Amino acid sequence: MSQPSSSAVDRLLVDAAGRRPRADARRNVERLVEAARGAVAEVGVGVSAHEIARRAGVGVGTFYRRIPSLEVLLQAVLEEVLDEIADVADRAVADPDAWNGLHIFAAAYVRLRTESCGISEALGGACGDALAPRLADLRERIRHLVERAQSAGAMRTDIAWQDVAFLFAAAATEERTLGLRAGEQQWERNLQIVLDGLRPARSSTLPGTPPA
Repeated sequence: MSQPSSSAVDRLLVDAAGRRPRADARRNVERLVEAARGAVAEVGVGVSAHEIARRAGVGVGTFYRRIPSLEVLLQAVLEEVLDEIADVADRAVADPDAWNGLHIFAAAYVRLRTESCGISEALGGACGDALAPRLADLRERIRHLVERAQSAGAMRTDIAWQDVAFLFAAAATEERTLGLRAGEQQWERNLQIVLDGLRPARSSTLPGTPPA
């Protein structure tokens, strides 16, 4: 399931030119990628080039001299983050304890969806077909983790892996709903409830405190 991956910075530099970039050019691209990751997490995939340039401390002219387009930058950043979560899934598959592997992946995945607005949007299809190969790979990893846990007898077999994809998405949470404020570990509580529901017959102590 694994595929070779490179950093967003390396992809952008290779795409921009076949020659080796100057050190200052690389530094600018690194700053833009870091700024884009933060902006995507906080603002979402609709973030503007001006906002990313501002966060990076460069002008918009520098942005477009170093980056082919806003769309190319956002795709490179989103692919980098999705590659990172795919790496977590691969390590989870390598865990000799199938349930522990699923739990480790689920925690990393739900945390990412909770903390990054843009990744949550991208996983929901906001980027169209641009990320289709990455999403297909991630679906395959989730399927493998679920079926492995079921084969080990650690998970209910009446639940499809597709159900689990939606359950993990549902465990990610907003800060407020119905006038209630989420607890500091709300997504962890949500996920623990989901995981307990996936077990054949077992429950765990919930982390954190209930919403206020």
